[in-house]
Amino acid sequence: MRILILGGTAFLSAEVARQAVAAGHQTACLARGSAAEPPEGVRWLKADRSLGANSYTEAAGEWDAVIEVARDPALAREALAALAGRAAHWTFVSSCSVYADHSVPSADEDADLLPPLPVGTPSTPENYGESKSAIEQATLEAAPGKAHFCRAGLISGPGDPSDRYGYWPARFARDSQAALVPDIAGHATQVIDVRDVAAWILDAAGRGITGPLNALGEQVPFGEYIAASRSLAGHQGEVVPAAEDWLVEQGVEYWSGQDSLPLWLPPGHDGFCTRSNAAARAAGLTLRPWQETLEDTLEDERRRGLSRERKAGLTPATEARLVKELRGAL
Repeated sequence: MRILILGGTAFLSAEVARQAVAAGHQTACLARGSAAEPPEGVRWLKADRSLGANSYTEAAGEWDAVIEVARDPALAREALAALAGRAAHWTFVSSCSVYADHSVPSADEDADLLPPLPVGTPSTPENYGESKSAIEQATLEAAPGKAHFCRAGLISGPGDPSDRYGYWPARFARDSQAALVPDIAGHATQVIDVRDVAAWILDAAGRGITGPLNALGEQVPFGEYIAASRSLAGHQGEVVPAAEDWLVEQGVEYWSGQDSLPLWLPPGHDGFCTRSNAAARAAGLTLRPWQETLEDTLEDERRRGLSRERKAGLTPATEARLVKELRGAL
């Protein structure tokens, strides 16, 4: 295939590019390259999409597949105007954040969506779901009958820049001091390996698959994930479970960011990590064992540095303080 990736330098899009080249596809990436360059073997169309329609001048000719990962509807609409008429298949990497309700377990692609972000409204992290919803709508209008909406859940694996999934195995490998965990052993986690998402995107494009499909991993209880992380890391210290209400009182954040406990979700999110991936799996999505993702993630964390500054999780000093306070309160 002749493939154009709108991106190709960051986590998922770079993995798509690597796999496309390895499979023998003629692969081009349209990207600024301000943080990183596309993988080796990719034709780099260096362009800044924020400069408007002229950004796509070098992306001439017909494309068997275009893969879009944008978050900003304005950028996505310009790309669709420039390229949709010359693409046989269009993949938009959307998100399960487009769904309006995260409280219902086992919901599928028929669940209600958030209203699209109105045209002219700036795209921000706070309206991420509405932004992705707006891009889906724009794609339906510009590329009818040839668009695949890859509604991804939490994507992780080697190279994950978010630190959400890798925090726990890295923390257990860092030292054997007492580790603070939220008391949510029975709650579900649902992570998909970046390599599996990339392979699915390319396979779906090659077979002309269209429509919205949830690209999600296996549901794994948090306690099982924590136990596997500890075993893999060789952690011999104590695990100190903390009640959710107590963590909130201490100012610990849910899910991600500084002073957070990754993968711990706020109330009303019982369905966030229990959505159905049945439709995508029936269409050909394949998943490696989650233990393989965990093992490869820890190996990657060791390479990157177990004690490095992180975008998610507790610092060692904050964790030690909270463990001491919790023990004093018991």
